[in-house]
Amino acid sequence: MQYTGKYLITFFLLLAGLKGIAQTDKVAGCRRCLVMAEQSQHRIAIADVSAGKIIWEWNPATAADVKPEHVKWFSHPSEAKMVYGCRYVLMAASGGGVALVRIADKKTVFYAYAGGNTHSAELLPDGNIVSASSTGNFLMLFRADTSGTIVNGYTKKIPIAFGHNVVWDARRSRLWTAAMDSMHVFRYNNNLQQPDLFQDTVMALPGTEAHDLFPVFGADKLWLTNATHVYRFDPVTGKTLPAKGLQNDIKSVSSGPAGFPVIVIRPKVSWWTDEVLDANGKSIFREEGLKIYKARWVLTDTFSER
Repeated sequence: MQYTGKYLITFFLLLAGLKGIAQTDKVAGCRRCLVMAEQSQHRIAIADVSAGKIIWEWNPATAADVKPEHVKWFSHPSEAKMVYGCRYVLMAASGGGVALVRIADKKTVFYAYAGGNTHSAELLPDGNIVSASSTGNFLMLFRADTSGTIVNGYTKKIPIAFGHNVVWDARRSRLWTAAMDSMHVFRYNNNLQQPDLFQDTVMALPGTEAHDLFPVFGADKLWLTNATHVYRFDPVTGKTLPAKGLQNDIKSVSSGPAGFPVIVIRPKVSWWTDEVLDANGKSIFREEGLKIYKARWVLTDTFSER
């Protein structure tokens, strides 16, 4: 019963996107693509690694369904996750905005304002959305009504230190967020109209300033980064194992099936870079002038059932 809302939302989202499905050919046909939070143009971009070029973008400044007075919400994009079978991208921005965008026609099917320097967002099992804000020190829950685009209705704020990440764990029906030096685990109330979270567990983490948290592709593990290290976190034992390769100041990590290297974002200037590297420092994709904050492989992962 708890998944009814998710399935209905998914059905109507996919049905609405059929008209523009031909426009996804470049993305759908791309065997090795990256989705990036790209800050030089305050956009979400998808790049074909083999071709070495960007083949899709969503820019709120040119999006017909983002009001001009709200464009500033999407300054400095900070997260980009492929969801709903890679037919949509869920994004967040340091300007405080959160949006769900359809790849087929670039329609912004939902957007809202979280504030507090928003760094990450995640889908909940019923289609609602939760975001994490770093300087605001909170998670924000949204009733994600996709019949319109802007939510002016129900939201719920949950205090959390240094909010930089959120990941839904479908296997355990739990939400994970790494906050400074501890992992917080929340239960979700599965209330489509009034979503809420209840803290379940808190686990100590090594180091401090936990930053990225993202599923390890094909494994019951999570990538975890902080100021000095990259780890693989085991949600069963709560233990962390240092990962091989680049370590300090890693903004994002993403992995894939055989043939897909682990990719990382390591800033060259301030918090951004023009290049996506593998874990050993080899260049995977580069375009001069870009300001990439996070990059993920365009893949469907089972950990969150996004």
